[in-house]
Amino acid sequence: MTILVTGATGTVGQHVVDQLLRRGQKVRALTRNPQAKLPEGVEIAFGDLSEPSTLAEAFEGITAIHLMTTGAEYVPLQTGPEIVELAKKAGVRKVTVLWTGQKGVVEQAVEASDLEWTHLHPVEFMSNVRKWSDSIRNEGIIRDLFSGSLNASVHEADIARVAAVALTENGHAGKEYILTGPEVLSVDDQVRIIGEVTGQKLTLVETTEEEEREQMRKMGVREDVINYVISWHLNPPPIAYTIVPTIEEVLGQPAYTFKQWVEENASYFIKS
Repeated sequence: MTILVTGATGTVGQHVVDQLLRRGQKVRALTRNPQAKLPEGVEIAFGDLSEPSTLAEAFEGITAIHLMTTGAEYVPLQTGPEIVELAKKAGVRKVTVLWTGQKGVVEQAVEASDLEWTHLHPVEFMSNVRKWSDSIRNEGIIRDLFSGSLNASVHEADIARVAAVALTENGHAGKEYILTGPEVLSVDDQVRIIGEVTGQKLTLVETTEEEEREQMRKMGVREDVINYVISWHLNPPPIAYTIVPTIEEVLGQPAYTFKQWVEENASYFIKS
């Protein structure tokens, strides 16, 4: 069987590709980037989820999909019914949906179908700390508005491990999986762990809200997303810092810690 991974070069998608390959699955990666580099043996299909007319070749012969719900610049997709129709025609049975927690057009279309869907809802990616990489490498400083904000962020590989199980095993249809790491950390905790792992003395400087907004604008983040992120972190809802055992329940193994994430990604924070 061939499994289609959308967003295959993204933060989570690249891990989904890797986990499926480890399970001996045949993987096809959907990308808009003609320069995309993927592991050996992965089929590459070019197309755009926001333009269903470009997807016919990508959907040919697939039996399962890992599906994103946003397109370019994280704009929510409005093409859910068309995507579901293509999936049904292809003979797809299982779908994992990388979910934001708010049910949009894609989620609603998937749920209204007879596909065996599983929603994956990570509360926050551990990789979000990469936004500090330049200032850590160049100055040994982290500038952040949310020093006291608590989160139970999840390793992207854990999201992918759950996706791979749901796409290749039974018993996960109709489930909404909230995914967290095994610990609740503040920004101060994360800074301390990065410093300990990389052997650096790091300083946390609390920024103003406007400085945080400007930093995100420079990263190309849209204003509505900036508003959402700042609101979320200044007043995090309980879901953001409530640990749930989903990953261990699904995998039979504990979730990866933030320290493990930093050990695997230390090069982001060390000046070469």
